[in-house]
Amino acid sequence: MTDEVVHEPTQAFVESTNVWAFMQAYGIEDYDDLIERTTTDRSDGESGVEWFWDELVDYLDLEFFEPYDEVRDNSDGPQFTDWYPGGELNIAHNTVDRHAALESEQRNTVATIWEGEDGEVREITYHELHRQANKVANALEDRGIETGDTVGLYMPMVPEVVSILYGCFKVGAIAVPIFSGFGVDAVATRIEDAECSVLFTGDGFYRRGSPIYLKESADDAIDEAGHIEHTIVFDRLGSSEPERGPKTPTGTRDSSGTDRPHDIPWDDERDEWWHDAVETQDDEYESKSLPSSQESMLLYSSGTTGTPKGIVHTHAGVQTQCAKELYFGFDLKPADRFFWVSDIGWMMGPWTLIGVHTFGGTVFMYEGAPDHPEPDRFWEMIDRHGLTQFGISPTAIRSLRKHGGHQTTSDEPSDSGEAGDDEWLEGHDLSSLRLLGSTGEPWDPESWRWFYEHVGGGDTPIINISGGTEICGCFLMPMPTQPLKPCTLGGPGLGMDIDIVNAAGESVKDDNERGFLVARDSCPSMTKSLWSGDERYLDEYWSTFEDMWDHGDWAQKDEDGFWFLHGRADDALNVAGRKVGPAEVEGALIDHEAVNQAAAVGAPDDTTGTAVVTYVILGDGFEEDETLRTELRNQVGEELGKPFRPREILFVDAFPKTQSGKIIRRAVQAAYTGEDLGDISSLENPEALEALEDAR
Repeated sequence: MTDEVVHEPTQAFVESTNVWAFMQAYGIEDYDDLIERTTTDRSDGESGVEWFWDELVDYLDLEFFEPYDEVRDNSDGPQFTDWYPGGELNIAHNTVDRHAALESEQRNTVATIWEGEDGEVREITYHELHRQANKVANALEDRGIETGDTVGLYMPMVPEVVSILYGCFKVGAIAVPIFSGFGVDAVATRIEDAECSVLFTGDGFYRRGSPIYLKESADDAIDEAGHIEHTIVFDRLGSSEPERGPKTPTGTRDSSGTDRPHDIPWDDERDEWWHDAVETQDDEYESKSLPSSQESMLLYSSGTTGTPKGIVHTHAGVQTQCAKELYFGFDLKPADRFFWVSDIGWMMGPWTLIGVHTFGGTVFMYEGAPDHPEPDRFWEMIDRHGLTQFGISPTAIRSLRKHGGHQTTSDEPSDSGEAGDDEWLEGHDLSSLRLLGSTGEPWDPESWRWFYEHVGGGDTPIINISGGTEICGCFLMPMPTQPLKPCTLGGPGLGMDIDIVNAAGESVKDDNERGFLVARDSCPSMTKSLWSGDERYLDEYWSTFEDMWDHGDWAQKDEDGFWFLHGRADDALNVAGRKVGPAEVEGALIDHEAVNQAAAVGAPDDTTGTAVVTYVILGDGFEEDETLRTELRNQVGEELGKPFRPREILFVDAFPKTQSGKIIRRAVQAAYTGEDLGDISSLENPEALEALEDAR
């Protein structure tokens, strides 16, 4: 943690925000009063949580087909709260139908701007999105899909994923987004668990200039999992028109006599091209009126071992949560263009779409790699498209900082040819950015400051958020009206009764002690259970403390009221009876000018029980040697204490990461100890594991 307040919003900016207008409407004077009013019980016994989630519906103009009887029924405890009982709605109505209506001002507004890695740009208006989502809904019903059936989305990041998601919502199907970077086993596990009968996929997509083929992986996963009766294939690479497609020496011919590159296998009884299955459908469809608790999405969260957890979300839950967070936390305005680096298979993909489209806003989507063809791809797109909000993971920023903004050992670019200083940022106008965003893992102060100063220009707040797939939203989220310290998460989100407790379940938040991040109450978007059943759900989240959701993170509130996270509580390194979070060790290493990225794990030790082992990626211009190892060990010892000096410091070129840039620390630990890797289905670069093993 740091004691220095870096960001102070101007009063003019504060008074321009959506959250300020909300406070004025309800006579709320300041941030502390806002959190108290929306998260705690009033003196008259009224629940602040219930008051907020009830008022929110009308305040944000969220439309229900049938009004709800009460804001919630929690007679079975917070574990099984029924939100908005008696009400009926449909996410698709709020995100697309009403904006595409003839009388709507948003009808011809651009809902989605998409840019392919190859530079192709497509813009989709709400009217066009509405017609396409209706076609998807009709295609699904033609294939027997009804309310409550599951539909898989193993798709490239193309604009059609939006219409597929909303088409599922329209018919009451449960959308099952699957990360496009998953391998066969990961896809098969999710299809088998969800029992999808329809799968949307694509021939492939582009990544760093090369085609990545999805269809073969999809077919292998189907063979392994079963269940799929219909596969609808979107043509991203031109495979349905071989003269345009990626050619191979040998082609195969389907029953219609069409040549197809051999990389695109085909089953005439199951497979259909998108343009045949969807584009031929009627473009009119009336979205179903669905109960508030009707399942909308099944999002999978990877477990350390065993089957990934199927997180069950509802129409009312994700509708209210996503809309709240985009409107207040990210101050969404009609002219904004919102970009969060994500795949539809991660929570942040649907979160972005539902939140922005609820208000008739514009989402920017990008298909490819952040450093292709050069490391300034993001900065170039922000400039060219006038993007206003930009969200990304801390690890991705650390990687980009290596190319532009991380000082080399001299004032000149390094001999490697990669840029030092801010060369990749120079020449790009980023002044359109109003807010920055981040999530997924703790920051280190140096990278946070670089993001704030060099990308945000030193006056753009970083809305650093933390929650999870389990709530399709955030437990912690700064408001744009707040001052900020580096790495802070502000405080509890609106309507979120969040606390920090010790092992006995006693609050230590106001004592400024480190403890477990918990929720003392439910929220509408909290998973109603797990797809596999209540037993695992209760064991995973509600078994540690009585009637409190244990999120598994170390958290701390400082004396000035700023909240911080210190990594996963189950990742804590217990060295000779003293505990430290891996993120603290990593932060101490990154403070050294030679270190670009770091990962700290625990290893068995005969003397201390656990020893700290670290892997380090060096910045340009620095050499691996014993002198540097000694410097780094001593730096950790000086900052955290001698017991936490790493037993080993190993140099590598890459860490195992998800596509969103999050380091999979348990994979790093397993590579060192030789233990079972567990579920690593979210791993984008498995070759990094071999490099970690070789580093020993």
